[in-house]
Amino acid sequence: MSTYVVGDIQGCYKALKRLLKKIEFTPGRDQLWCAGDLVNRGPKSLETLRFLSDMDASIEVVLGNHDLHFIAIYEGSAPARGKDSLDALLNAPDCEQLCDWLRFKKMAHFDAVETNKGIEEFIMVHAGVAPLWTLQQTLRYAAEVELALQGDEYRDFLSSMYGDKPIRWANSLDGYDRLRTITNYLTRVRFCDDIGSLRLDIKEGLCAAPTGFKPWFEYEKLTPQVSILFGHWAALEGITNRPHVYALDTGYVWGRELTAMRLEDKKLFSVAHK
Repeated sequence: MSTYVVGDIQGCYKALKRLLKKIEFTPGRDQLWCAGDLVNRGPKSLETLRFLSDMDASIEVVLGNHDLHFIAIYEGSAPARGKDSLDALLNAPDCEQLCDWLRFKKMAHFDAVETNKGIEEFIMVHAGVAPLWTLQQTLRYAAEVELALQGDEYRDFLSSMYGDKPIRWANSLDGYDRLRTITNYLTRVRFCDDIGSLRLDIKEGLCAAPTGFKPWFEYEKLTPQVSILFGHWAALEGITNRPHVYALDTGYVWGRELTAMRLEDKKLFSVAHK
């Protein structure tokens, strides 16, 4: 049995199939962890969700910002955007079933894996975590958003999750401000400062850091005890220069590669865009 983590698929179904063939992935024997953004921007979001949901017992999924956006559109909580490529999915007869399958997925996934160095612990999120969050806090705050997504008032949460404020985490935050801030760290963060102030408007690579801001993983306190797996930031091209912090979005939808990492030995496997 092997455990693989794949970066942002974003509806690139054919690339996903090629990657799984390359690694000889076998459902029921192997596990596939998906670091969010399963849908949107690519051409086949519907086929991607159908394929992954059919092997639900062999995968772990955390939600990304594009996944949440799709759910919000379907539920009537947000309008579609011009760059969305979700029409086939939204018009499919099984869209409601697929939406509900996705809505009940995690915001953060934690597990221990037996690797060639012994038992190692991993946490997978789509984008990142806030400075000073412990592992226990990260999982607890992620669970708060999960409960909101799965509760009776989930459409109200979806309507309120958009926005860049509050710009930093505080334990005193409550209501939808609290849930929105947690969601922004877990699914949108790239740059922040040492007290967690977010700059969500900057999407480029490390050289674009504003004065006083650094990548979120320069501040995190989870490693080296726990390794962090994330996607979202294609401009990093898979490079963090930090041990125990692994960037898996290598920008297939932007013409580069789709990448998976085997946790047991940290070996990378990629397929090029075509």
